Order: sequence, then C-alpha cells, then structure tokens
Amino acid sequence: MNSGIRGKKEKLFFAPGCALMLYKPELAFKIHNLLNKNLGDVDMLMTCCQHEPNLPENSKVINVCPGCDMRFGKNYRGVSTISFWEVINENSFLILPDYKGRVMSIIDACPTRDEERVQDSIRDLLLKMNVRLVEPKNTRKESTCCGDVYYGSMPTAKVKGLMIEKAIEMPANDIVVHCVSCIMAVLNGGKNPQYIADLIFNEESHPNSIDLDKWHKELKEFIEAH
Repeated sequence: MNSGIRGKKEKLFFAPGCALMLYKPELAFKIHNLLNKNLGDVDMLMTCCQHEPNLPENSKVINVCPGCDMRFGKNYRGVSTISFWEVINENSFLILPDYKGRVMSIIDACPTRDEERVQDSIRDLLLKMNVRLVEPKNTRKESTCCGDVYYGSMPTAKVKGLMIEKAIEMPANDIVVHCVSCIMAVLNGGKNPQYIADLIFNEESHPNSIDLDKWHKELKEFIEAH
C-alpha cells in the first residue's frame, strides 16, 4: 500500500461518477476491484457529487470524473480527493499497455483546468504507455471547453457546432479525454476519443449512442436518483 494514497486515519472511497456508470459500469467495477486489491478496503461511493455525500471526517475520494474531483474536494467538509490517474501513476500495481508511439492530442477537462496534479499524472501515464502526445495550442489552464458545458443553454445543433470547432483545433485525430462527456463531444466533432481509463485497460472508447439529448436526459435521471 502506498502511504501517499491513504493518509493516517483516512477512509478511502471510490467514486465512479454518474457518467462512467452510464458509459461502462463494468469498467467502474474493474477499477473498484483493482483499488480494493491493492489499497485495502475502499468503499464504492455512489452518491452523485452534486449531493451531500455524508462521509465521515478524514475521507478521501478516489475519482475518475473531473467534476467529482472538483466538487467532492471543495464543497464538502472533511473530504479530500485524488484522481485515479494519480493513484495509477504513483503505483506499480497495473501493467500498462504499449501504444507503440501512436500520436494523440488531449483535452484538459474544464473542472480540473487548474489542477496540475491531474494533468501531469495523465501525461505521465501517456508517456509510460508510449503515446506520442501532440499538445493543442490551447492546453492545460488555457484549454477551451469541448462544447458540452453549453448543453441546455443553447440549441443542441449549436452545441454540436462548437464541438466541431473544438475538434478542428486538435492537431491529431485521436484525442485523449478524461471526462466521459468529452467522449461524446469528440465523437460529435468528428474525431476519435481516447478515454484515459479505456487506454489504461486497453479498451476502445465507444459509447452506445452519441445522441446528446439522450445522453443528457440519462445523466439527469441518474444524478437525480443518486
């Protein structure tokens, strides 16, 4: 067990996030099993980050969602967060695949735009997986949104237009993302998403549907239920 993950008297939780549970619940359980096997007792946290989690003092939430990272870490007393990417990068309990110099670009998700620990960990993992990363002009703190954040405040067709504009910005056809909604955005923009969790487990990034209205309806219902 890495003492840098679990501090003294800290209780670990894994938050798969609403989006991953809709996209690939089997991947969420795979991650949870990996954490339990290597870090000891890690409870699954199914409460959405937009709701009070009622966690005990000195809780640490391991997350895969940038929104969860931001909200659990800032909105709730006695709770800290660490991304799954940091955990994997700091440990050696998973053999990473080799992508043999495959060229990819990257989108830094809006909620963690200022979190260098998250950005650095993802880039370290890509290097370890032998991905040749070509940064876009607007990256890290200067990264522009994939377009999904505007859903609901403007017509869906206009949101798709913004997603196409974002895709045109990217210098490679394969785009690394660490937000599930960014997967939808990249696909609607006409390029190939490479979700970092899929890359780590050598899986393809293919949602069941890229219909934005359907996706956001399912998200809203899941959030309300959890």
